[in-house]
Amino acid sequence: MPLREDGSPYETYSAAVRGIAAPTVFENRPTYRLSHADLAGGDPVLEFGVGHYFDSVDVGEAAAHEFAVAHRDGVVQPGVRTAITDPCDLRQRPANLAISTLTIRRDTRTGEREFLLHWRDPRKTGHAGGLYQVVPVGVFQPSGYAAWNTDNDFSLWHNMIREFAEELGGADEDHGSEKAPIDYGSWDFAKRIDREIGTGSIEAYCLGLGVDPTSFATDLLTAVVIDGPVFDELFGDIPADNDEGRVLELQPFTVEHVRRLRSEHPMQAAGAAALGLAITGLR
Repeated sequence: MPLREDGSPYETYSAAVRGIAAPTVFENRPTYRLSHADLAGGDPVLEFGVGHYFDSVDVGEAAAHEFAVAHRDGVVQPGVRTAITDPCDLRQRPANLAISTLTIRRDTRTGEREFLLHWRDPRKTGHAGGLYQVVPVGVFQPSGYAAWNTDNDFSLWHNMIREFAEELGGADEDHGSEKAPIDYGSWDFAKRIDREIGTGSIEAYCLGLGVDPTSFATDLLTAVVIDGPVFDELFGDIPADNDEGRVLELQPFTVEHVRRLRSEHPMQAAGAAALGLAITGLR
C-alpha cells in the first residue's frame, strides 16, 4: 500500500482510493452479500447475507492490481490472489452481486432489435473505468442506509427497476427511503413496468452468473427486451451523461455488430458475457 502524508500506511485498498484518487461515486453502502449460488439446476437459488460495498472492493480490486504487477514483472508475489485459491468459492472471499442488464429495444413492426451500451468514465467510478458495459448495472443493495430498507428492498427485480429509473429514466438516486420505505406498489414507474411485463410488452431473462477473472466482480447477467412504443414512452429522452459515464446511442443487436464490438472495444467482462449469451440465446 502507498503511504499517507504523515508516513503511515493505508490499511485497505478502499482507504487508499478515497485518500488519493476518490471517484465521484465511492460510498461504503450496505449490500446484500452473496453467500451461495446455484442457477444450473431445476430449482435455481441465490442466498444472501448482509455486507458492505468496500468488503469486495478491498479484496477484488487489490487482487486486480496484483495481477497487473505480476503481468508487468513476470513474477507472482504472495498476496490477496494467492490466498484465494478459488474465486468462485464464496466461502473464500466477500462477494457483492451486481445486476448487469442488457436493455434491448424491439421494433414491433420490423422485429429489428437495438441495444444500449454504457462507457464508464474512470474519473467518476471506482470500478471498470474506461470500459464499455451494458446498461443499467447496479450492485444488489438497499436503496438507503435506513434499517427498514434491508427487508423492503430485498428484491432483484425492484433493484433493477430502480436502476432503470436512475440510469435510463434520469430519476434521482434519492428515493426518499431515509424517511420511509419505497412503496413499489404505488410508484408509477414501477407499476408501469410490472403492467407491461404482464402484457408481454416487456420480457425479462436471466442469462447466467459470472465472475470477473481479475477483480472477482460477480454479476448476475440479465436481459430485458422492451417493445418500441413502451421503450420510447419510458426512456424517450435518455440522458447521455450520468453519474458513472456516458450512455451511447442505440446499437444494432445483430451477430455481426456484437462480435465487432466485443473484439474492437475494451469491454467489461460482464457486458461482453451478457452480449455473447444474449445474441445466441434470445430469439
